[in-house]
Amino acid sequence: MAKGTGAVHIATQRRKYTGKDGVERVYESQLLRRSFRDNGKVRNETLANLSALPPEAVAAVKAVLAGRSLVDPASVVTVARSLPHGHLAAAAVMAKKLGLTALLGPAGRHREIAMALVLARTVAPASKLATISWWSDTTLAADLGVTDAGTDEVYAAMDWLIGRQSGIEKKLATRHLDPTVNPSRMAMFDLSSSWVTGRHCELAARGYSRDGKKGCEQIEYGLLTDPDGRPVAIRVLPGNTADPTAFPHAVTAVKDTFGLENMLMVGDRGMITSARITALKELGGIGWLTALRAPQIAALAADDGPLQMSLFDEQNFAEISHPDYPGERLVACRNPLLAAERARKRGELLTATEAKLAPIIAAAAAGRLRGADKIGLKVGKVLGTFKMGKHFDLAITDTSLTVARNTGRIDAEAALDGLYVIRTTATPGELDTPAVIGAYKNLARVERDFRSLKAIDLDLRPIHHRRENRVKAHVLICFLAAYLTWHLRNTLAPLTFTDENPPQRREDPVAPATISAAAKTKTAHRTTAEDLPVRSYQGLLTHLSTLTRNDLRYGDDGPVIATLAEPTPTQRRAFELLGTPIPLKLA
Repeated sequence: MAKGTGAVHIATQRRKYTGKDGVERVYESQLLRRSFRDNGKVRNETLANLSALPPEAVAAVKAVLAGRSLVDPASVVTVARSLPHGHLAAAAVMAKKLGLTALLGPAGRHREIAMALVLARTVAPASKLATISWWSDTTLAADLGVTDAGTDEVYAAMDWLIGRQSGIEKKLATRHLDPTVNPSRMAMFDLSSSWVTGRHCELAARGYSRDGKKGCEQIEYGLLTDPDGRPVAIRVLPGNTADPTAFPHAVTAVKDTFGLENMLMVGDRGMITSARITALKELGGIGWLTALRAPQIAALAADDGPLQMSLFDEQNFAEISHPDYPGERLVACRNPLLAAERARKRGELLTATEAKLAPIIAAAAAGRLRGADKIGLKVGKVLGTFKMGKHFDLAITDTSLTVARNTGRIDAEAALDGLYVIRTTATPGELDTPAVIGAYKNLARVERDFRSLKAIDLDLRPIHHRRENRVKAHVLICFLAAYLTWHLRNTLAPLTFTDENPPQRREDPVAPATISAAAKTKTAHRTTAEDLPVRSYQGLLTHLSTLTRNDLRYGDDGPVIATLAEPTPTQRRAFELLGTPIPLKLA
């Protein structure tokens, strides 16, 4: 065969070389060669040394020489669209496990929109108008078929949902409060408030603002939970509703709406007052667990009373009894850390009050401020700011102001620092003494739910709606999202700073809660047991949202195929905790 003809190929040559340092090295060459026969023998001619080319170029030359056609990948596959998906997929998977869609009601357009509102509130809370714009930029709108939903349809779905609230809550109560799953028969209730925008909301009124929004109208809402703090029911009330007035709504829901008997209602001392307990006694079938107010504790701690400091010589709690509380157990607790904190705070407030009163005293003495009425107004403003008026003796004339601390009242209050007394109808067979203390302290779980509802996770506030049923529907959507979030937070706890296994029983139940050794290690190292980065819950949702679903178009006129981005190790682990592969679609 002539030297100028023959097949061309790439040959890879490797040779080993041991250097003076004794290290063996391997050198690889990529040679472009032509094979031909010369007098019956196969010979090779090197045409070029391709070793300097990048590996991708060498692979391309090999492919061409092998007879394959190369094309620009960009001309074959086009990313038509990429949408955030992972955070919604996690919420949708949990919602499916909880049967949340079926819980809302029968299939239909209203249910699809309501479910979309709940999922959107769970991962990206915003106003309804903002949500409608947002969900088309995610996989939510297309997967739930709400791409073309407008404000009228959203409001119609909200009206439909609020009409189903009673049925939804009955199912949740059966699921979480029924004695078969709640042997302690406990339910916790607390009240909170959120301010309202505008001036025409039918439920808005001025009342005690738990948000610190003085001067703003607000609504109130009471949350009923199981002993673990899992949301079960919610009631929306006018903004001037007091805690004791709201409590009967919870009792009515438990006893009449849910048909539960012999339940133990747990609430703070501002919620379950003596008047409410009297009403519960008349109603029958409902027990209570709450705390006494300061004057009641002072009466028990009188010289001849059963509450004496000697009770706490060996431990920080003790059971006492008193004829004023027949048929009830009284559990007295002393928290030394709380006592020290209250003493510190009271000292600072007393000092701050005196500092604010000093200029008024000086002005009256110098004659710049005259008249008992004018002096009294300024003094009242200061005392109203720091709430320390009961600890001062004041003498006001037209030309002077005299202020002195009332050491007797200060000492009397200080003697009760760190003391609280729990009252309950639960028998020792139902709850032992440490369990009574633990049940009352578990009200912190309801407070955690409120923080999740109002600010951290779901942004219930402020209220933008005007009609009563729309306000209630908005709160119900946030409540359902809170139910979903509660389960998501617990399931994904290994990837967040949450303590997965906090100590349940402590030697001293009055002492502050502690965290497990595993949680301390996770927080200190900022990594999980699987060596994955630890995030906050909201940070984890943000990371999950980077798992996109991409619409890939093959060819100019070829099919469009939805494909998930390659998940990160954290994203894979999140869905392992949820117990499912990462779904391509939400529904």
